Amino acid sequence: MNLNSYLKSSEIVDFNHPSIVNLSKKLIKNISDKEQIAKIFFQYIRDEIRHSGDCKDNKTTLKASEVLEYKTGWCYSKSILLIALLRLNEIPAGFTYQKLKCDEYIDDTFCIHALVSIYLEKYGWYRVDARGNKKGVDAQFTPPIEQLAFEVNEKKGEIDDKTIYTEPVESVIDALKKNSCYELMINNFPSKIV
Repeated sequence: MNLNSYLKSSEIVDFNHPSIVNLSKKLIKNISDKEQIAKIFFQYIRDEIRHSGDCKDNKTTLKASEVLEYKTGWCYSKSILLIALLRLNEIPAGFTYQKLKCDEYIDDTFCIHALVSIYLEKYGWYRVDARGNKKGVDAQFTPPIEQLAFEVNEKKGEIDDKTIYTEPVESVIDALKKNSCYELMINNFPSKIV
């Protein structure tokens, strides 16, 4: 399997930005085990970067460097920063999505939820959810067992798309560019994966 496309920098996954390079050095000083590095980055993003929906933040971030600068992001943006840190350290990572009911924000609505797929030598592709924990949400890094924030309920029309994308899907990028604050985003969540 060719993993090179899951190691690339881009305008959005801007892992060469000095702030991301500095954070990486600070978090994993003297650590070389890639699984341990992935866990440290996951926990940092999950716990130290606010989830814009949980804190009703009026700043929408897109690029990895913006997420780090403002310390906030929707699940989509937090995933971008996590992928940037992983790729900077030559750990293949990609974007994976779920389509979930978004009744937490608006009744009878669906939205895309972003996950990160990490390639771990010992296990292969492993999904994590860096959105941030809260009451009823307990995402963990426990390979090979996935412990994501939400379970997909197919009877409700929810979808667990296990495709691993090299960049965020277009609907996510459009939503993050167009919806600059909490109110706009909850009324215009991306709902199509492709």
